[in-house]
Amino acid sequence: MPIEWLSNNYIEVFGAIAGIVFIFLEIRVSVWLWPVGIITSAVYVWVFLNEKLYADMSLQVYYIVISIFGWIWWLKGTSRENEKLQITNLQFKTGIRLMLIFVILFAAMWSTLKYLTDSPVPAWDAFITAGSAVATWMLARKILQHWLLWIVVNAAAVTLFIKIGLYPTAILYAVYGIMSFIGLREWRKKIITQ
Repeated sequence: MPIEWLSNNYIEVFGAIAGIVFIFLEIRVSVWLWPVGIITSAVYVWVFLNEKLYADMSLQVYYIVISIFGWIWWLKGTSRENEKLQITNLQFKTGIRLMLIFVILFAAMWSTLKYLTDSPVPAWDAFITAGSAVATWMLARKILQHWLLWIVVNAAAVTLFIKIGLYPTAILYAVYGIMSFIGLREWRKKIITQ
């Protein structure tokens, strides 16, 4: 039975393993997290499409795009002088803007999923997607508090994926949740020493 299950779910298992590698690279602030993230996201486009999690599938496409930008920003910096991107704390104004973006994304995705698709979980899918989009942008800009948002998003994702039977993905997001606490601690140490 386990062999049969594995043969039916090997793509999801591969994506979960790649995702765990991603989080370790993220904690270490390694630029290699971005190519691994692109691979992981490409796998999950397929997984989420098959499960009719359309917002999460769209999120994976966004991850691929933001991963390209994150890779460039981490390698070359973001300013005209190409200063190396440093870990920073979230500024109040940026936090307000990101909160508004989250609310707008959530509302737009929820209404689209509820009224225009056959998604079985539009609110969950929209919440996870909107939160993940904001957290990934924060990661690409090396904002420390992205870890706090990931803690909330990962808890919601574990609940959803268990509910719909995506067990390897639920395990992946549980690992993400645990590692988010470790990442927060490690990035706090790095922000002090940089």
